[in-house]
Amino acid sequence: MMSILNTKTNNELMMELGRRLQRQRLQQNLRQSDLAHQTGLSRTTISMVEGGHDPRLSSVIKILRALNLLHALDAFLPDPGVSPMALLKLNKPQRQRARRRAPESRSQDSDPAPESRRS
Repeated sequence: MMSILNTKTNNELMMELGRRLQRQRLQQNLRQSDLAHQTGLSRTTISMVEGGHDPRLSSVIKILRALNLLHALDAFLPDPGVSPMALLKLNKPQRQRARRRAPESRSQDSDPAPESRRS
């Protein structure tokens, strides 16, 4: 069995995925036509996925569902959960009111006072 980590290209990865799906199907004693009927996909699509052709994600999900392997998606891409920083923010008391804003001060670029205009 080839390790996914040893694949060099996307094509190699698709070939390995197809081989693994095929082995799972055969372990369950299903013909391609049986799997096609269960998934609603064509037998040709099943054959192409098993042959390493670029499958649609929805096709792979249908095949995994029919083979009772949807749990493999959790292992494939686990839920990252809540980050430690998000937990800290959740534990802080939530703000109930907005603060009163300080009055705006005049900037140095504003017009000078009227007294300084007289010359």
